[in-house]
Amino acid sequence: MPELEVLATVDRGDTISELATKLDHSESYLSRAVGDLVEKRLVYTERDGRRKRVVPSDARAIELYQDLVRQHSHIDFPELLTGKALEVLYYLDQPRTVSEIADWSDNYRNTVNRVLKRFCDRGLVGTADGHYEFNADFDRLHEFARELAHHLHRQRLEAVAPKGTILWEDYDEFLAQAETEIDAGEFHETGLARFAAFDLQFLLTGHRYYFYSEELDAVSPAELCCHTLLIDDGSRHRSYCLLLLSHVDVDEEDLREQAVKYDLEDEIDALLRYLEKYDELR
Repeated sequence: MPELEVLATVDRGDTISELATKLDHSESYLSRAVGDLVEKRLVYTERDGRRKRVVPSDARAIELYQDLVRQHSHIDFPELLTGKALEVLYYLDQPRTVSEIADWSDNYRNTVNRVLKRFCDRGLVGTADGHYEFNADFDRLHEFARELAHHLHRQRLEAVAPKGTILWEDYDEFLAQAETEIDAGEFHETGLARFAAFDLQFLLTGHRYYFYSEELDAVSPAELCCHTLLIDDGSRHRSYCLLLLSHVDVDEEDLREQAVKYDLEDEIDALLRYLEKYDELR
């Protein structure tokens, strides 16, 4: 991954030519990599006469990554962190099985196995009773993956809503609050405004809520219920969810799966038990 090669190598004030020499790549190849990093605000460039100098940003992800590279200079991190590696590391926040990581990351088990084998072969990850976890201080790789994903989410949100706030996130999706309407393909309206799609109208606040996902076409009722609780899990928003669940035919299995994803198992279980009791009394 050329961007990670640049981040592993760049010192404050390196020129494209100097980076090309360090990394043994052509200047045009490095220029494209630097351009991608500038777009992601992981580095920026400064003019120095005719030369353009590359300066790392102060993003926490870069600090973590460069510390790892300095302290473990014998490890080729850019080569290790290719493909699905960062996504797998993102979900290795605690000892997990291959199946658990595959479920969380929505990857095939074979894919997760291949990534973990690479890290095990280099001694960065170990296994006990079928659970994988980091050795020594290599858990900072998980922190790096988290910080990098958060940084990229922030850039995506700020591009369409400069004053937006991220309320929940995982590796490739996030729930955000905005002060203005967002009209961008990967941002899907959710929160109280989305209830209108299911013939439920509520008085809206000044905030709008959006779910960023490149895979989603529209927010489903099960997802909407979870998003509503993430926005506010108070009694008022729980009552909105109860109205939605009683008004729309929501698949319970799907709802419980969404609850696991958003760490809302107890809240969703309480809503379903309430509805079950209500049905028994009718």
